[in-house]
Amino acid sequence: MDSKIEQLLEKYWKCETSLEEEKELKAYFNENEVSEDLKETGMLFKYFEAQKNLGISKIDFDHRVKAIATPVDRGKVIKMIFTTAKIAAGVLVLVAATYLVRQEIRKSYPEEVVDTYSDPQLAFEETKKALMMISKTFGKAKQEAGKITVFNEAEEIIQNGVTKEGKEKIEI
Repeated sequence: MDSKIEQLLEKYWKCETSLEEEKELKAYFNENEVSEDLKETGMLFKYFEAQKNLGISKIDFDHRVKAIATPVDRGKVIKMIFTTAKIAAGVLVLVAATYLVRQEIRKSYPEEVVDTYSDPQLAFEETKKALMMISKTFGKAKQEAGKITVFNEAEEIIQNGVTKEGKEKIEI
């Protein structure tokens, strides 16, 4: 008998057995004492039979599936709280990002001019000194610019051959 069972097992592992042959294997492993070399296979068939006998009723199965598939209704208030929390988190991220960007922009610009004098009269006197110094410098610059005018007139005479007064230039 063991040789026939071994042949059936070979076919079973290759998925070539018929339903009758599988029933014969199940009956053999569930009813007979199994030899040592087939003991693990016998335990497998006994496990299959035990699982088949466990079963579950249709009502119990439906109840379990519905309990898993149906989400728990939290109520309108809790949904509203979650929605509000999501919106608040988005606004908070937006405000934080705006603040950080403004800080980085401020770092790239120089600091604003701060008053260096607390006494207005002293500030006025210092401003007068600075303006007088600029005025003197402009006076010197005007004199130097007058020299440039002489050079411009000379250049014009050379290029056009006529002076500013309309006289012809003198050839040397």
